[in-house]
Amino acid sequence: MLNKKDLELFKELLSVQEARIRGDVQTLTSGALGTGSESRTPTHMAELGTETYEQDFSLRVMESDQEVLKEIRAALKRIEDGTYGICEGCEDAGRPPSKRWIPKTRLKVIPYARYCVSCAEKLERQFSY
Repeated sequence: MLNKKDLELFKELLSVQEARIRGDVQTLTSGALGTGSESRTPTHMAELGTETYEQDFSLRVMESDQEVLKEIRAALKRIEDGTYGICEGCEDAGRPPSKRWIPKTRLKVIPYARYCVSCAEKLERQFSY
């Protein structure tokens, strides 16, 4: 179970991570969409291919970062709601409240985690091809 001090620590950790990712997204957006002042018109076909690849890569990273931001916002809401640190998989499975907690060590690494390691592995196996 998480105490008030733990929740404050995780809230700060999530806020710092959110700010960092927002900065990354802004940098990727300006790079991928060419909001700079220099001309981005390629002069050779190879440059065009490289430019297209880099833009596509940046857009995919931005999409991934947007998903992480969504998870961070959801985790901050769970802190406010008093449900932060409770594994959604264990809760859905009807495990007793004392067995639903996500370990602090996992939350320190992935502070926006919704699932304990066991439930996360089950989900990965379920959705892997």
